[in-house]
Amino acid sequence: MSRLPIVFFGHGSPMVALEKSDVTRQWKAMGERIGKPRAILCISAHWQTRGTAVTAMAQPRTIHDFGAFPQALFDVQYPAPGDPALAQRVRELLAPMDVKMDANWGLDHGTWTVLVHAYPEADVPVIQLSMDLAKTPQQHWEIGRALRPLRDEGVLIMATGNIVHNLPAMDWANPMAEPYPWATLFNDTMCQAVENDDPQVVIDYQQLGDAARYSVPSSDHFLPLLYFLGARHEGEDATFAPHFIQHKSLSMTSVLIGAD
Repeated sequence: MSRLPIVFFGHGSPMVALEKSDVTRQWKAMGERIGKPRAILCISAHWQTRGTAVTAMAQPRTIHDFGAFPQALFDVQYPAPGDPALAQRVRELLAPMDVKMDANWGLDHGTWTVLVHAYPEADVPVIQLSMDLAKTPQQHWEIGRALRPLRDEGVLIMATGNIVHNLPAMDWANPMAEPYPWATLFNDTMCQAVENDDPQVVIDYQQLGDAARYSVPSSDHFLPLLYFLGARHEGEDATFAPHFIQHKSLSMTSVLIGAD
């Protein structure tokens, strides 16, 4: 079995699930380029926990973890099966770290709003791994490192969040407004580090000072990038698409690494 690539999706608003746009077309093309994996392991910005957990149910529910959106978005279901055996494999790879086998969570919108475009048939088993709030950026990266063997076992490691994610600063009325200088600086610096295969710059992102504080006011959407980079092998090329900032402070940059 050939080694699968890894992918980071800049997922944006939940409304993207209902859209047909350049972004969603590129996500669809990304899924086609990767091909159909045996299963998907997703690290989503929207599942942070005390301790680490992995979904271990046979049929995860579609979680509508958001507020005031149209009913059509709440009606969307993504009925992909789970994979309890893969959840156990993740637990083994992360030993001796304690990993809870979760039976309650499911697939949150960080996962399914992307997968409805990348894998619309919902016929690939999907599990999610939570992010422990108590861990450091270095430790999150190391977890991604420990998961690398899955790439040789037919499992697509997928992370979903945003490199720049500052909702209060967004210009909601103008999606294509010129980004804030700090947002451009931070997004460009992180992407350059990814292109150069220099993960330490990303791990130490807080050293960018104000650009980091404004771009990452809370860590939830940024940390999935560290799992993604941890799963990288040396010498693998990165492709960026889509690659832009919308509403002045929301990076829609997605990255594919290790694709032929």
